[in-house]
Amino acid sequence: MHAMSDPASLAGMLPFDSIGLYEQPKPRFIFKMPRVVPDQKAKFESDDLFKRLSRESEVRYTGYRDRPPEERQMRFTSGCREGHTEIAFTATGTNLQLVFDHSPYNNRGCDFQKENGKAHIISRFIMNGVCVRWRGWIDLERLDGAGCLELDEERAAIEDAALRDQIERYNQRLRDFEDKQRAYREHGEDMRGHSQGALIS
Repeated sequence: MHAMSDPASLAGMLPFDSIGLYEQPKPRFIFKMPRVVPDQKAKFESDDLFKRLSRESEVRYTGYRDRPPEERQMRFTSGCREGHTEIAFTATGTNLQLVFDHSPYNNRGCDFQKENGKAHIISRFIMNGVCVRWRGWIDLERLDGAGCLELDEERAAIEDAALRDQIERYNQRLRDFEDKQRAYREHGEDMRGHSQGALIS
């Protein structure tokens, strides 16, 4: 006899299946959560968090806080060369994980040559349903600097088009499902009417 607490005894058991043997599965409509809100610009201009973060303010590198300063500087530089870093707005305490283009031939994401002793960073991402761009710089020695969030209008237009396309596909699937349901009901009514007519004659 196996004990229920013994994991070996549970290995051979079949998983619980909520659908019965002859029960037909119900149709499912999977609607993926949209990546962006419908009016990104309005949200960016009206949301309190975006208002605070859109003003240029002090930022700090937050990675490896338990390590000595020299190691933190080295890790910050190597992280930037790999295309990522972690920063925090000191005034609000908002932490961001920045990911950016790190190609050595393309300084769009992180530029060490723009100003001596500083890393100028641009990172694009979606925050709270709005396409934004973090733009700022961090001192390579002190590991602090300044930066702000901006609305990324180019990326917002692309995501808006994808959102409209996703909603249209969902609505089309819903219309197709309703048409199939209507045809099924009409066919069922025809069959009942036909069988009742056969019984009367």
